Amino acid sequence: MSGVRVTLKIATSLDARIALADGTSQWITSSDSRARAHQLRAEHDAVLVGIGTVLADDPMLTARTVPMPKKQPVRIVADSSGRTPRHSRLVQSISSGPVVVATAGQPQDILAASGVDIWRCGNGTRVDVTSLVRRAEAEGIMSILLEGGGTLAASFIRAGLIDEIAWFRAPILIGGDGLPALGSLGLDDLASAARWRPVATERIGDDVLDTYVRIQHKSP
Repeated sequence: MSGVRVTLKIATSLDARIALADGTSQWITSSDSRARAHQLRAEHDAVLVGIGTVLADDPMLTARTVPMPKKQPVRIVADSSGRTPRHSRLVQSISSGPVVVATAGQPQDILAASGVDIWRCGNGTRVDVTSLVRRAEAEGIMSILLEGGGTLAASFIRAGLIDEIAWFRAPILIGGDGLPALGSLGLDDLASAARWRPVATERIGDDVLDTYVRIQHKSP
């Protein structure tokens, strides 16, 4: 098992939607919840998102706390085909802290020339999340805050790599046409579903932050 602790951060409506059908997601949770999320970033060695999040939201992924943290987390993008734009806020803010693009093997000379660290963690078509976590551990990263999107989060859950879930819920309902928090897990039966134990609940204004830890399956 990996020595890296991975926390999945999710921010949703009450019905577990992260955006409207057209992708609109700013802002589901309150400013106080977003400040709490920045605190979570500051508490981890790295922040990880998928390329879909970078292309849709153009995030910086820095921890903007008060006061600012002494050290920014490493910012990692799981990006199989190297689509991270050089003009993105992530790459343009590289002076604020390290940026890593984890690819599936293609050379990324242009990104590397911008100061981005390239990790090859795949089989040529898709980033292998287990390889990504192993590489992170080899680089001295011992805690990762995974912020999505849903496809990447589902990949980590299927691989058994999520140790904790920090789930922010806002008191709104979006409905079935909204975008779900997780992609497909490919479950054939409920017995195969990962199970989680609630360990903390925090009221943040009208929002709620629930924290869960994974229940380890006992060997027969």
